[in-house]
Amino acid sequence: MYFAALLARTEDGWEASDTDLDDVETLSDLTDLAREASVDEETVLVFIEQEDSWFGILRVEGEEDPRIYVSDAASAARSSYGEILIDELLGGDDDDPADDLDALDLDGTEDGEPDERDETYDDSGPDSGLTDGETVPSGPVGDRAILTDLGLSETDLLALESDAMAEIADALGAAEVLETVR
Repeated sequence: MYFAALLARTEDGWEASDTDLDDVETLSDLTDLAREASVDEETVLVFIEQEDSWFGILRVEGEEDPRIYVSDAASAARSSYGEILIDELLGGDDDDPADDLDALDLDGTEDGEPDERDETYDDSGPDSGLTDGETVPSGPVGDRAILTDLGLSETDLLALESDAMAEIADALGAAEVLETVR
């Protein structure tokens, strides 16, 4: 079971709304959903959490490219909404060097050496972004500094496990508004 919420920054603080992901099939759909919730092109955070298995954060600011963090890529890759985020992080546009696995430092090893905890990603379909036999790290991937300027350090983000959204909202000063949509 999923829980998804939007937190939109305003002049008066944060506004929260739960979000229906039924019509979301791509990262563009998710990004558009966030931009629609934006007030004056301020920061919007989309949280997706699946039963304490994994959580993901999509951060959108104006027309800038979205920033993404996923707590456990291997778990998220087995989920339809997690797959949207993972495909962007691991697959991306082959012509963009910033999307290269090495550029993301996904598993903390040098030169893209596989982490022994990696799991084989078994969806190697044409839309998966990965080819047969590529691996998905069984740990966090993406922009670990996604919330540092909002009050949650990389270290604190990496330490989150269960009820991560509540802890993140608390660090951002948005716990009460998030609780209204839970």
